[in-house]
Amino acid sequence: MSEAKNDPELASFFAVMGAWAATVFSALGAAYGTAKSGTGIAAMSVMQPELIMKSIIPVVMAGIIATYGLVVAVLIANSPNDDISLYRSFLQLGAGLRVGLSGLAAAFAIGIVGDACVQGTAQQPWLFVGMILILIFSEVLGLYGLIVALILSTK
Repeated sequence: MSEAKNDPELASFFAVMGAWAATVFSALGAAYGTAKSGTGIAAMSVMQPELIMKSIIPVVMAGIIATYGLVVAVLIANSPNDDISLYRSFLQLGAGLRVGLSGLAAAFAIGIVGDACVQGTAQQPWLFVGMILILIFSEVLGLYGLIVALILSTK
């Protein structure tokens, strides 16, 4: 039992899986959000080509989610791993899962809302402010995951 408690290989595995989860899940969400919003922009540009630059906001917001995962993965990867405890490695795994899965959910919401709102804004321009507010609330879900992951990874 005492061997598993201080096993650096096992502890390092869980820390690396935390960094992996942070990057993979947040990047998957950002890719989906970008693709879903991008198809909405393409459909909207047929009706209102002058609104393309204004409609790129959901794509940018989805890309920011991937940055959250990258920040946490870099923090986990740069933490001292010489004598890492199993407890600390589980905290890092939890941090990676937290930012990754919350980023995945937030970017899915951004993609779906961005697709619908970009097309709606092409028909009714006054919907733009509402679209921005909904996108901000979707982005905040990923930011909450980043804040909790930063707290977990620095303990």
